Amino acid sequence: MILDKNFSNLKVILVEPKGPLNVGSVARLCSNFEVDELRIVSPKCDILSLEAKKMALKGQKYIDHCKVFDNLKNAIFDCDLVLASCGRIDVRKDSFFESSENIFNWIFSLKKINNLAIIFGREDRGLTNNELLLANKTFNIPTSKNNPSLNLSHAVSIVLYELNKSSKTNSNKKLEVFNLASSKQIHDSFVEIEEMLLGVGYLLKHTSRAKISKFKNYILRANTSMHEINVLRGIVHQINWFLNNSKRN
Repeated sequence: MILDKNFSNLKVILVEPKGPLNVGSVARLCSNFEVDELRIVSPKCDILSLEAKKMALKGQKYIDHCKVFDNLKNAIFDCDLVLASCGRIDVRKDSFFESSENIFNWIFSLKKINNLAIIFGREDRGLTNNELLLANKTFNIPTSKNNPSLNLSHAVSIVLYELNKSSKTNSNKKLEVFNLASSKQIHDSFVEIEEMLLGVGYLLKHTSRAKISKFKNYILRANTSMHEINVLRGIVHQINWFLNNSKRN
């Protein structure tokens, strides 16, 4: 494979792509860099169109075998590590982005990672704030402040190239064990936390999403491990058990 990877099953995920030419171009890039799988969430174009297939060339197999999902959660929840590319400038003030170079160097300092996903947003407006919070880490590609948005296929090409370059640069590093909490573990934990805090009156329904998003952002920035998220979830379970049993007495 062109990527000397210490991970397996690299998945490129496109969210609601509108242009068949972009889809075809990304499929071709998947072939260029030997990506394992192309996934598309709620496509807004005919991904099997002649336009898409003409652009794909040798990458047509990625279109033919592309997995289509109705929402982003279903597309990523079998992945151990999820990265999101963001070119928007109207994100929340508390949002935290790292450079793609730093993230990729970090990836190649870790031992085997199964199922790595990289998400790319809509051509016109990228990923929503809630979608960004589904990723373990979010990065942007430095561009002009006057024109920060890249064409979808151009963004994919830069990211795959940088990922490939990082794999060569860090090939001799001593590797650490990967134990980051997965996107699904974090999401499921915060569903339970939000329900609990609504139940005790700490959160109000109309403001809960904003407050929970801030808390979730802190957890993501802390590189929370699987053990740590399980401890947090255990605390929530115990509080819920106590609350439920207190109501019966």
